Amino acid sequence: MKLFLDIAADSRYQFDRKRVKLALEKLLVEQDMVSGDVKISLSVVGERKIRELEKKYFNRDEVTDVLSFPLEEGELMPEDDDGLNLGDIVICYPQAKRQALQWNRTVDDELEFLACHGLLHLLGIHHD
Repeated sequence: MKLFLDIAADSRYQFDRKRVKLALEKLLVEQDMVSGDVKISLSVVGERKIRELEKKYFNRDEVTDVLSFPLEEGELMPEDDDGLNLGDIVICYPQAKRQALQWNRTVDDELEFLACHGLLHLLGIHHD
C-alpha cells in the first residue's frame, strides 16, 4: 500500500507533514480496509474557511477542528488509474492549536490526531 497525500496549507501554519503522512499510513495498515495505492487530500486552514465549510455543508455556523469529505459516502469507492481516492480532510489550525494547549499536547500531536480522526471518517468509521 502506498499513500499519496496532497497537503495544502498556508505557510504560517507550521507542522510536521512527514509525521502526519506516516501516521495516516500506519492507520491505513492497521484498519486493513483498503489495498493498493490510496490518495487523500489534506487541507490545513484558518477559522474563516472552516466556518464557511461547516455552514455550507452542515448548516452550522461554527468553528470546528476537522471535517472529512469522503469521495463516495456509503458506496464502494472507485479506484482510478493511480489509486483509490478516499476524499478530503480539512483541519482548522487555530482550533487544533487551542486544543493542543487544552490537552497539554504539541500542535503536531494534535494535528496528527485530527488527521487520523478525519481518515477514520473517510473510511466510514464514525463516532456517536
